[in-house]
Amino acid sequence: MTRKILILFILASLSIYSFSQVSFGSPSKLNDNWRFTLDDPQKAEIADFNDSKWKQVDLPHDWSVKGQLSPTLASATGYLPGGIGWYRKTLNIPSDKVGEKVYLYFEGVYNRSEVFVNGHSLGKRPNGYISFMYDATPYIEYGKDNVIAVRVDHSQSADSRWYTGSGIYRNVWLIYSNPIHIAQWGVYAYPKISTKKQSVLSVEVEVQNGSNANAELVIQNELLSADGTVVAKASQKVAVSSSLKAKISQELKVTNAQLWGLDNPYLYRLKTTFLKDGKVIDQTTTNTGFRTYTFDPNKGFALNGEWMKVKGVCIHHDAGVLGSAVPREVWKRRLETLKSIGCNAIRTSHNPQAPDLYQLCDELGMLVMNEAYDEWEFPKRKWLTGWNQGTPGFQGTFDFFEEWGERDLADIVCRDRNHTSIFAWSIGNEVDYPNDPYSHPVLNGSNVDGFTQPIFGGYKKDAPDAMRLGAIAKRLAAVVREHDKSRPVTAGLAGVAMSNETEYPGALDIAGYNYTEGRYDTDHKKYPARIIFGSENRHELSAWKAVRDNDHIFGQFLWTGIDYLGESNKWPSRGFYSGLLDFGGFIKPRGYFRQSLWSDKPMAYLGTYPTPGKGTRSQMKDVWSQFDAENEGGNYQEKTPSMDAWPIWNYTKGQSIRVVCYTNAAQAKLLLNNKTVGDVKRYDDNTGIIYWDIPYTEGKLEVVGMDKDEKEISTFAIESSKRSYALTIQAGETVISKDRGLSQVVIQVVDENGIPVLLSDEEVTCTIDGPARLLGLEASNNEDMSDYTDNVHRVYHGRILAYIQATGQQGTAKVRFTSPWLNSAEIIINIK
Repeated sequence: MTRKILILFILASLSIYSFSQVSFGSPSKLNDNWRFTLDDPQKAEIADFNDSKWKQVDLPHDWSVKGQLSPTLASATGYLPGGIGWYRKTLNIPSDKVGEKVYLYFEGVYNRSEVFVNGHSLGKRPNGYISFMYDATPYIEYGKDNVIAVRVDHSQSADSRWYTGSGIYRNVWLIYSNPIHIAQWGVYAYPKISTKKQSVLSVEVEVQNGSNANAELVIQNELLSADGTVVAKASQKVAVSSSLKAKISQELKVTNAQLWGLDNPYLYRLKTTFLKDGKVIDQTTTNTGFRTYTFDPNKGFALNGEWMKVKGVCIHHDAGVLGSAVPREVWKRRLETLKSIGCNAIRTSHNPQAPDLYQLCDELGMLVMNEAYDEWEFPKRKWLTGWNQGTPGFQGTFDFFEEWGERDLADIVCRDRNHTSIFAWSIGNEVDYPNDPYSHPVLNGSNVDGFTQPIFGGYKKDAPDAMRLGAIAKRLAAVVREHDKSRPVTAGLAGVAMSNETEYPGALDIAGYNYTEGRYDTDHKKYPARIIFGSENRHELSAWKAVRDNDHIFGQFLWTGIDYLGESNKWPSRGFYSGLLDFGGFIKPRGYFRQSLWSDKPMAYLGTYPTPGKGTRSQMKDVWSQFDAENEGGNYQEKTPSMDAWPIWNYTKGQSIRVVCYTNAAQAKLLLNNKTVGDVKRYDDNTGIIYWDIPYTEGKLEVVGMDKDEKEISTFAIESSKRSYALTIQAGETVISKDRGLSQVVIQVVDENGIPVLLSDEEVTCTIDGPARLLGLEASNNEDMSDYTDNVHRVYHGRILAYIQATGQQGTAKVRFTSPWLNSAEIIINIK
């Protein structure tokens, strides 16, 4: 395949992915050239309102991440502001569209939004994570300019325990359609039978007749293999009365079907066509696949009949400097990196995410636990001055739960149910946290009852009764099962001992335990039919061994997979930094430690820090370690070798240094300047870490991983660096699409010999000549609270990431990176 053909293929593929979120008509993105103001002017919804002084922005757009960081703001938000904002866009609807319906579809607006067309309100949607659509047809003036206005009210800026972002932070779509069309999310396909001999795809199609006449249609479904071959088809006639909906069901049988799996995520395409009087009036394509999920209280989880462990991570929806407006390419790079270190599942903590994420998991072979809520009818504590300290606030989304909770959940399921990667629906996270807000007499017990979180003073009779949890869980679970009977319902239980006194766990098909590994065995014996897994876990080896060594625990989800904004510690702290990857999507030391536990491919990693107790205290940067230190009065002592050791080999001559090795090899030895300095040591299953304490000498430090027969299977080396000398480009796409294509450029500071200088904190400036723009510079330093809105920033561990996006024109962009006293670096990006 030539380079030109490859580029065209990539661009065509991207257009298919873009259209797949809207399931009918002729959709097109409506992201360019909006007007925005961070203000709440009167009558901003009317067509002739003067918005000429408003800022021009493109969507997706997150205004909070561009705000001023301030210690006076809530730590829950990452010390970033909320507010009220307005968006406006003028749009000409051609006269030849008369007779067609006009819809507006929003993938997500955070939050409490109201949409207007020509001054008329189309509706309100308070939940900022929900995708929604309005029929704008009654207010459209064909052949004229029409004004879309959107008010976004995020004045309750601390309404979440993590960073949410503010504004129209996902795509917006304009859809033209025949009045008779496929209902939005109206195609539902799931594998009823998945075997190599014969597979059956069950298909439901919903018709929406928006005309004033009855209609007779032919509905045709064709299943196409990856190469475009039709492998099954079915058609059916249906009569639909005017202004009503109708639904049909079909089954498509396939022999020798390829199954979707983690190593071979094979996808089929379902083409659904509406014909009226022999003419096509609507059509859509849905990605689907064949696979089976099996859950057993004693054996755990199986994919396509193969019993396995779910090696999952929890993730939030932001990407550091980009906030919540995250391009598809960023998520692809992040997911591929997570998969490379052995991760096979993600949990969308604690809300549905952008459609791009699920599409990528389908394509890459990653399991998804799709989660809906972090709170139900009552608010949780939101930390305003530091994490788990200070005076909490009680803003939240609870005030619209009673009105919108079940409808929002139904929309989540209907939107995402065709994604082959989704294997469970979670209806809540830690809504049963003890005394935050629910309480129960069992809380008068002690930690031996299974709690690892603070109990906040025991039973509080004036608090909401925990017995309410069961009734709400039953309602929500019923909503999920109404719209998707093919997957289990779950939730992340925080106060398992308390919830066990209620009907809450019984409303679930599989039960997630948050940080309560100590109850795995006791609850397995007490509730033998319960299917248990770790829905949220710390990174300690003991938490993984509780999964690894027990067949009845099918997996865990680490908190977290990627560092995220918000839920911050004391200023300075941008966010929660326990991720396997940092804000920029780079693997952190604990990511390599996890790779040593999860990956089947041979690997080794070296990290170092001053030997504890040898006169220099190790730098403690992990958020969990910081939390433990605070609980221990600030006197944190290293109990096991650190999983947060960076690959640095620059110290004072003779200084005692602890060298740690994360490996899945049976044993390892250590070399310094090609001479053995560390005896062969066997893998330690008590800590998961091999280590040596040696005096520092400049040079090349190398670890060699060996199997039980001392055959070399993996190596890793680090070198002492000299002073910073130059900037270099380590990675970055050199060909991108003019339609918002993205290059993620990695810049590294090196010495005169090309060795990375991890101790560098040089200031880097980015300049661009050509049709591209800088979205942001991300060095991944959690304590750097400087300006993130400009083109100047300091590196961290000698590295920084630049997000360079095309602006819509073809051409060549020259991107240059400079730093005082260092040689500069340059990358040429061809924009097609």
